[in-house]
Amino acid sequence: MSMILPLTSYEEIKEKSVYGRYLSHEMVAKYLESIKQEFEIKEVGLSVRQKKIHTITLGTGKTKILMWSQMHGNESTTTKAVFDFINFLRTDAESSRQILENCTIKIIPMLNPDGADAYTRVNANEVDLNRDAQNRTQPESIVLRKVYEGFSPDFCFNLHDQRTIFNVGTTPKPATVSFLAPAYNEERSISPSRAISMKLIVAMNDTLQKLIPDQVGRYDDSFNANCVGDTFQMMNTPTILFESGHYPNDYEREETRWYIFQALLKGVAVISENKVNQFDLESYQQIPENQKLFLDLLLKNVQSLTGKKNTPNSCAFHFKETLIDGKIEFVPELQEEIDLRKFYFHATYDCAVTSDLQALKSQIYYPDISSSF
Repeated sequence: MSMILPLTSYEEIKEKSVYGRYLSHEMVAKYLESIKQEFEIKEVGLSVRQKKIHTITLGTGKTKILMWSQMHGNESTTTKAVFDFINFLRTDAESSRQILENCTIKIIPMLNPDGADAYTRVNANEVDLNRDAQNRTQPESIVLRKVYEGFSPDFCFNLHDQRTIFNVGTTPKPATVSFLAPAYNEERSISPSRAISMKLIVAMNDTLQKLIPDQVGRYDDSFNANCVGDTFQMMNTPTILFESGHYPNDYEREETRWYIFQALLKGVAVISENKVNQFDLESYQQIPENQKLFLDLLLKNVQSLTGKKNTPNSCAFHFKETLIDGKIEFVPELQEEIDLRKFYFHATYDCAVTSDLQALKSQIYYPDISSSF
């Protein structure tokens, strides 16, 4: 069966209570309250600041899938897509019923609620939870390991966002979605569990290439035993890293949200139908690796904007995601002493061209740019 849900059908199940980049613990709690009559919601621990961490359990099948999102608090796109996926499973679609019959899915929608509320990568103790897999010094790390050991999953989905800097290979295509089958040793050998991870990524890539051709990347597979994905791969559980990236003009990551939903749906459907081995390992290696060749904005003829003769002719900006009054603002930061010829840009304006200057002035970040010089 086709596992691409048309956009019109997707809009019907898209969770309307969450939108944009900022997703707080309170927003997640409200969503959990809305589905508690249909699925098992369980408190499994507390964060550093004593915020509740929950799991959602769906389905009754023998194949077990564990997902967790917002391990990094400022990486919310996959959480939105997970809610959309849950809403799909609430429908009476044949594929939804089949997934729930064949699989048991346990989801931690927000592992790092303190980081989510503050919109930071780290937790309240300023620890990166994805570098705490071995020592487990943080309560959130302990929660994840406890859930993993109690559930004994057959598959793990480790759900993240990546920055706008990533492109696919050497091309000017943004890495809108990236995947990784984490290594389980320094040699990056292909263990049985890693091979399964690779095949499942190939399945999801096949679907995404129909939607965003050449905009899927493969994340760096350097081994780090302190990373959760590498650790679970070492424990012989096929684990997949999802990275939600940039789509043109989609800083709120609502387009990317749809593609992550499609990847989740395809991946779980392939598992449900026991079709993972229909996909080949070689195709995984053919997915281009990510590179960091993008900046957000290039301005040409900048003197036309500033009126200052000592202003450089061209300059580039990276946007810093900043939480201001409960909303994420994209604050431009001037990138100095870089070779602009080595980068691609998500937007380019020529300040000497009237239409470009008018378009630039219509952007929310324009008032901050002149002060950068």
